[in-house]
Amino acid sequence: MSNTLFVLLDGAEDHPNPLMDGMKPYEIADMPFLKSRAPHRLKTTGRGYTHLFLNEFFTGMPPEIPRAALEAMGLGMDVRNPRRTAYRLSPAVISEGMIRWSYNATEYTRRLIPTVESHMDILAPYNPEIKFFIGGRAILTMECDDVPDLPAPPVDAPFVPVPGDLGRLVMAVAEDLDGTTDYPWGCGKFGRQYPPVKGMGRMTAISNSPTSLGICSSLGHDIRLIDDLEERFPVAREALKHGDVFLHVDEVDEYSHMKDPFKKKAVLELTDRLMAEHFDDVDNIIYFVDHGTSCVTGEHILMDVPLWTSIDIGVPDDTMIPLNRVVETLLENKM
Repeated sequence: MSNTLFVLLDGAEDHPNPLMDGMKPYEIADMPFLKSRAPHRLKTTGRGYTHLFLNEFFTGMPPEIPRAALEAMGLGMDVRNPRRTAYRLSPAVISEGMIRWSYNATEYTRRLIPTVESHMDILAPYNPEIKFFIGGRAILTMECDDVPDLPAPPVDAPFVPVPGDLGRLVMAVAEDLDGTTDYPWGCGKFGRQYPPVKGMGRMTAISNSPTSLGICSSLGHDIRLIDDLEERFPVAREALKHGDVFLHVDEVDEYSHMKDPFKKKAVLELTDRLMAEHFDDVDNIIYFVDHGTSCVTGEHILMDVPLWTSIDIGVPDDTMIPLNRVVETLLENKM
């Protein structure tokens, strides 16, 4: 099969882990399919967040659309309307003057979502729309021009009060849940998007993350929001018959934020088994990593990141390919 499969192992890079004898989870994970089918080991430059990396990866330029607006697109929300502003909400605990980000998905799905919904009447004058996704995270859009500059995850930060009625909602939730709330960041309105890099055609993006789906939607690609990891693979297989596919494995990053190197290793191995099951006949595979995420600290790491591919571009292993040239360079050489 000659169409191209792009596979994002989100946050797969890491710190050496003392629980793994100083190795990184991906270094000891059993991934025979990746090692045999993507033998060309290159590198590129990571970015601090997935949306920063993907926009430059697929367009050659950093984004001019804020993260919340991109994610709103990924969830099918109305954000192109200039009257509406988007706000990314992430679970956090306000404690001792700090915002402490949290990744306990089960707890926040059970308690946080209904509590936020119970206070949405505070925003009624702004015609709000809210959609929740992984672990109590949400995108809120409303008819409002406020774009506050607020701290962003995953690094804990001094608490900054959120202005206006949105701040009232944040604190009402925190009062009900002993400091736990959904805190906004990445706020803004829809802006300019750049065209895809040379050689890119129509693509289907498949993910549980509105971040990556929003980037692809802003470029005019088809998107499929699929929560379950294993369910993404047969959908990707079918889509690959009709064009290129971007398959996002966000769970690698999630387990890193939870500081669980063993779950991170396990999901990498599961991904490899699913790749072997569904894509054994695919000629053009590009595995890539957007940033490091440390199972030691739970934080993102700015670093050079792996780029593993079946496509031979005639350079030695460990060659650094500029991020804004990766896709164009590989597509020029694909089978």
